[in-house]
Amino acid sequence: MALDGEDDLRSLVSPIVAAAGFDLEDVAVRAAPGTRLVRVIVDRDGGVDLDAAAELSRQISARLDESAGGVAGTAVISESPYTLEVTSPGIGRPLTEPRHFRRAAGRLVTITLNDRSQVIARVACVAGEDLLVLTGADGLTAGRIALADVANATVEPEFSPPPAPVAAALAGLQASAAGPNPDSHEGEGAR
Repeated sequence: MALDGEDDLRSLVSPIVAAAGFDLEDVAVRAAPGTRLVRVIVDRDGGVDLDAAAELSRQISARLDESAGGVAGTAVISESPYTLEVTSPGIGRPLTEPRHFRRAAGRLVTITLNDRSQVIARVACVAGEDLLVLTGADGLTAGRIALADVANATVEPEFSPPPAPVAAALAGLQASAAGPNPDSHEGEGAR
């Protein structure tokens, strides 16, 4: 089967991406003059560094080339030329999964709720089925937003780190979501 849709590509590269410790965010195949652009978008906690992306690209390319030489009618990529691009998601990609919000911790996001209202908030962390955020004019008002109430969210570009009071408030929210310090002796009788 020649690569008409992206499902075949997704099936082919998913195990490679997972084995390398990445999440497969998306695949796309686009026609380009004389070739095709095969884009594989991956992410992981801590981000995607160039060396890891290059190694993953080599592994995927080898698998695609192997597939192209397969039995007639079974190749995921036909023998026609293609350009493979392994990349991380851009800043403008929508946050749709809890892992996206987890990776956006500390970032300023615009959240559109199911009722179409919008909230500009700084993500502290994901706590169960909720987002812990900082909102308000000073960015110091703690809040909780149910992930189920989020219709759309995107990261806002920023060119400097958050002010020290905001960073401290974020750290406090993150610590409160993590629960008591395991080295602490508080609450030992409640076990």
